[in-house]
Amino acid sequence: MGFSVSGSAAVIFVAAFIGFGMFYSATANSFERVNDAREDQRDRLLDQQNTDISLVSATWNSSGEKDLVVTIDNTGSETLSVEATDLLVDNDYRTGYGTTVDGDGSTDIWASQERLTITVSSLSSQPDRVKVVTENGIADTMVVS
Repeated sequence: MGFSVSGSAAVIFVAAFIGFGMFYSATANSFERVNDAREDQRDRLLDQQNTDISLVSATWNSSGEKDLVVTIDNTGSETLSVEATDLLVDNDYRTGYGTTVDGDGSTDIWASQERLTITVSSLSSQPDRVKVVTENGIADTMVVS
C-alpha cells in the first residue's frame, strides 16, 4: 500500500470518529431533554392531583357598592398562589379584585385548609355564575346567591 491509500484510510477513520462523536452528543442531549420533560410532566400531574378547591359561597351584595364576595376553601394538600388563581364572572375574566387568605390581605400563599375570599367591587348587575380556576387547572363553579 502506498501513502495515498493509508492517508485516505486515516482521513476516513478520523471523519467517522468525528461523525460518531457528534451523533452521540446529539442523541445523548436529546435523550436527557426528553427525560427532563417527562419528569416535569409527572411533577405537574402530581401537583394537579394534590390540588382541590371547594367553593363555599358566592354572595351578591346589592346594597352599597354592589360587591360580589366569593369564598373558596383549599381542600387539597397543595399550597397555591393567590395571584395565579383566576376568577370568571358570567364567563368574563376578572382582574383587580381584592383577596384575603384567612383574613390576611397581604399574602400570596394559599395553603391547604385555608380560606380565600375574593371581593369584586362595583359590578353593574348581579351575576349568575362564578368560576374559580387554580394555577394547576383545577376549577369549581357556583351559582351566585
